[in-house]
Amino acid sequence: MSTTPPPLAAPGTDALSSTPPPVGPRQPPPLPGSPRDHARGALTGLAVGDALGAPAENMKPSQIRKRWGRIEDFVTDDPAGTDDTEYAILSGLLLGRYGSALTPADVETAWHVWIADRDEGAFRGAGFSERGTLENLRRGLAAPITAQHRHAWSDGLAMRAAPCGVFAAGRPAEAARLVAIDGTVSHEGEGIYGGQAVAAGVAAAMGGGDTAAVITAALSVVPEDSWTARSLRRAVTVASRLRLDPALAVLDRERALRAAVVIGGYPWTDLAPEAVGLAFGAFALAGGDFTGSVLTAVNMGRDADTTAAVAGALAGTLGGWTAIPERWSKAVKEVHGSCLPAMSGYHVLDIADLLSPDTPTLAAS
Repeated sequence: MSTTPPPLAAPGTDALSSTPPPVGPRQPPPLPGSPRDHARGALTGLAVGDALGAPAENMKPSQIRKRWGRIEDFVTDDPAGTDDTEYAILSGLLLGRYGSALTPADVETAWHVWIADRDEGAFRGAGFSERGTLENLRRGLAAPITAQHRHAWSDGLAMRAAPCGVFAAGRPAEAARLVAIDGTVSHEGEGIYGGQAVAAGVAAAMGGGDTAAVITAALSVVPEDSWTARSLRRAVTVASRLRLDPALAVLDRERALRAAVVIGGYPWTDLAPEAVGLAFGAFALAGGDFTGSVLTAVNMGRDADTTAAVAGALAGTLGGWTAIPERWSKAVKEVHGSCLPAMSGYHVLDIADLLSPDTPTLAAS
């Protein structure tokens, strides 16, 4: 298999169009257990988790319970993802164009052409790390200086890391390398580590690894003494202990896991070490089960759209697209472009098929 997908620009041109190109016709449903099934599971799982968690973003568990009880399904009639899904699509398009040859300059150019330089008035969404990055780009700064803002440690890279794991199926180190390149424009330090842990975990799941292998891969690509590694280890250790006590209620499990990771009283909920720890903890607590992973992440609150998106990407990759409840996968539509107008009309299934190692168009490239 070629490690470089077919180009998304006209042959012989290196210029990016201000309108990202189409990704080709939608492929038929994949065979269960095939690489494309796992690729679709990764990105559909991300989108489902994003949409399930969006209403609970920045809420405490007590606030969630007061409003909805325990969230078990979509709580709106028209569920939709947030910047998490739209930025993941952008990263997937970049991998589709450049593959393993991706450079920080490629990412910076795409952020200019597809986001920062578009004449659409005030920026309409996304987190503080993205806002800080775009402000720096519009001031004429270049990567990695563009990542020097107050939220370079955020989970904004972790939320868009899954496509790197899909592309680098079975190669966690390569997935971590690619997501660090993607993140150079917007993140530093713990923000990069969070993205690397997620990308490596997805790559391990794409390669046929089990829950333990996914966690091991994530830890293998980040510094052992980093905050991200400590938070991730603490979360999965607590999750393993909680699984040994069947008498514990669901609420007690979620409360204990959250307490092991969250810094009580800290005002920012988008900390990469916290979000990644909660997501992997939810994944471990559910034993990789998709529904359990995502709902655990959602009901712990904090940056619930991102933690559920990451947990959904991990569990969706592991179980495949066919393991996601159909009522949830069917609810995933083309994105609205509410955050990134240039991404309007794209569907995560098309990005998954673009990056999947067994998509016919890739195998023939």
